[in-house]
Amino acid sequence: MKISLVVSDVDGTLVTPDKVLTARAIAAVAQLHGRGIGFSVCSSRPPFGLRMLIEPLRLALPLGGYNGGTIVAPDFSVVEQQLVPPDAARIAVEAFRAQGIDCWLFVGNEWVIRNPDGSHVAHETRTVQTPPTVVPEFTDAHLAGAGKIVGPNDDYGLIARVAAELGEVLAGRANVARSQPYYCDVVAPGIDKGRLIVLLSERLGIPSEEIMVLGDMENDLEMFRVAGFSVAMGNAAEPVKEVASAVTLSNEEDGFAAAIERYVLGD
Repeated sequence: MKISLVVSDVDGTLVTPDKVLTARAIAAVAQLHGRGIGFSVCSSRPPFGLRMLIEPLRLALPLGGYNGGTIVAPDFSVVEQQLVPPDAARIAVEAFRAQGIDCWLFVGNEWVIRNPDGSHVAHETRTVQTPPTVVPEFTDAHLAGAGKIVGPNDDYGLIARVAAELGEVLAGRANVARSQPYYCDVVAPGIDKGRLIVLLSERLGIPSEEIMVLGDMENDLEMFRVAGFSVAMGNAAEPVKEVASAVTLSNEEDGFAAAIERYVLGD
């Protein structure tokens, strides 16, 4: 099996549960570079939430934020960008509120929230290393400029149900998927992580069968569908494991590095 490009999800895959890049993961990506194998990431995070990965991983290819809704170069110049349609954004916000979920809007280089004490705000602040902008109400400008809307809640069953229901309501107008068991993401219609794989394949002239992807959640499945070889993390959701080409260790056990070593480097 020849692999010429590797693309990884970030949270739940590339980094530990504490959002740390391990020395082994950094070394594995360095070995990819040394062998002339491309590497990039695609995440539900906003692009600015990926900046801490640029230097240690020596990222040189376009990378995807907002589940592929915004693809940027490593200097954060925009390669492609699609926003959530304002009418779909308003429906999503109202649906989250109806379920008692304090949602967030990611607009440009900031994330906008109404409740600073809401579910997972402190967690997201640590993850993207950027504090939120707290507003009394979402304005028309916020709704018109949203690259992603997130509904966070620790009731996993609630999030799964809202994701399914909202996905039906917004079918054709927005893409809805869980990026974590506790996050329901709403992005632009027709947008998913597979878009970055297609873009890199076209730009680099690498056929899909030479691309390996790694992920752990349902929003990674579109990457799995367009790549030649897919690896699910040991901590992955069962639907992800079921369709993956292989399953590696969890992100607590350096599963990302283990997969690179086994399936690409042949260690």
